[in-house]
Amino acid sequence: MGVERLETVEELLEREWTVDGIPVLSARVSLPKLKAPEMDRHLRRMDRYYRQFARSYLRYCGRFLLPRAQAEFRQAAAAGAPLPHFTAAMDYRVTWNEGGVWSLYTDARERGGLPLTIRRGDTWDLRTGTPIPLSAFLPARTPVRRLLPDLAAQEIRRQQSAGVAAYREDWQRRLRRELCTGNYYLTPEGICFFYQMYALAPAAEGTPVFCLPWGAHGTAAPRTPEPEEAG
Repeated sequence: MGVERLETVEELLEREWTVDGIPVLSARVSLPKLKAPEMDRHLRRMDRYYRQFARSYLRYCGRFLLPRAQAEFRQAAAAGAPLPHFTAAMDYRVTWNEGGVWSLYTDARERGGLPLTIRRGDTWDLRTGTPIPLSAFLPARTPVRRLLPDLAAQEIRRQQSAGVAAYREDWQRRLRRELCTGNYYLTPEGICFFYQMYALAPAAEGTPVFCLPWGAHGTAAPRTPEPEEAG
């Protein structure tokens, strides 16, 4: 029948880069290590994916963030200004773990210069070890690229009326242009889809997240089958 739920433990990787012995960039990666009663080849492949994901993020820090940190450090040292210290961190949160489906998101945060958070959503079929597209949870031929921006627009207008959030003046034009249907994860409330930081709103608003509730527009949540009663 396959695995219905996963257990995970946090795996933490840390690295620090220095200039003349002084730290200029620190990186911390927290990603899930998969555990299951039987780790078949599909789950082992998923587990390797997150190990490679962690290593790739550290390589990104060394290749792209470190040169910026070094340049700003040397500039500040030459000017006698306070020495900068860049930080980067990646964390995860599991949001669904039922019915043979495992969903989570990761946030990669950079501090040093303009703040930046990049979110990634992953939803996996535990029976096959493959990603599940958002369309799998909607009826066939659902106009996803029209439905999601319309739902986001309704929520943005509600937030603006309540005065609880600020968005860019051109957010309406950007809703469809910035939409990525892969940017989603499952929760008990429904399908959460999100836009990246700065796409619709200033940095203070973080990552804009919107929800398509289960049962709305024909959505159906994955469920663990009920055990058959002994007859």
